[in-house]
Amino acid sequence: MQHNITQLHEQIKAGDFRAIARGVTIVENSLPGYERLLLSLHETRHARVIGITGPPGAGKSTLVSALLHHWLKENKKIAVLAVDPSSPFNYGALLGDRIRMSEYYTNPNIFIRSLATRGALGGLSSKIIEIADVVREAPFDIILVETVGVGQSEVEIAGLADCTVVTLVPEAGDEVQTLKAGVMEIADIFVVNKADRADAEGLYRNLRILAHEKANGQSETPVLKTVATSGAGIEELASEIVKFLHTQKTQPAKRLHLMTEKCWQLITAQRMKSIDHSSLKAELATAIKKNDFNLYAFTKDFLSHFVK
Repeated sequence: MQHNITQLHEQIKAGDFRAIARGVTIVENSLPGYERLLLSLHETRHARVIGITGPPGAGKSTLVSALLHHWLKENKKIAVLAVDPSSPFNYGALLGDRIRMSEYYTNPNIFIRSLATRGALGGLSSKIIEIADVVREAPFDIILVETVGVGQSEVEIAGLADCTVVTLVPEAGDEVQTLKAGVMEIADIFVVNKADRADAEGLYRNLRILAHEKANGQSETPVLKTVATSGAGIEELASEIVKFLHTQKTQPAKRLHLMTEKCWQLITAQRMKSIDHSSLKAELATAIKKNDFNLYAFTKDFLSHFVK
């Protein structure tokens, strides 16, 4: 297995799509050799991770497709990690994003992989950091991560992406104030998609006001308008992403923050590995039948079994 992982790693670095897919599968499912593969990764890779997030119906997949179309004209090699919602019962992915991007599926410059959240609460796959790092080992220019639109808990994308694009649509205008304390705080770029619809200008103005408030004397977060279905505004968005990534290179404090967040999530995941979901469910099934059942007391007692 050691030799196979070494060979697989070399194939991933060479850009072999089948090897990349195999590497993702090994890491996603913690198959034999996955730790060795992760330990062999380098931090000198140049591919940057761009997170596309926002509420359901914001047109994130269409926006990703439009960005793919734009960057292909610039001969970029791009990977897309599309996180699909999972059934709470079988943890299967719907693969909807892969279907929507089907026109790019056979393109030799684009690698697309759908990932299930598998019960993760933050809109991302529980192994997304490791998977993104495996994909970054390949010679891609850009890695796009599209997250499930599950609301404010999606802030964990900020611990993964070099640039986070928060996408909203005119219908979300009334939700801007509630979003302000959550998803709004992690945006590096705001996008008003479907900007040809009614009320788009109102949402755009509100976002500009929030961006100004958020700036607090610093540079304001860009707010752009797009119509992803027609490609309107996509060139400007791509240009703003590149501009942000260039600026970020000169800010070591932001890089340290990003690495700290990634490390924190990895440590949390490692600490949780010893907790078996099935055992938790079985113990709860017995405990909730008791008249004096208390969830917090149960949780404290359950966790005490894992404290070393």
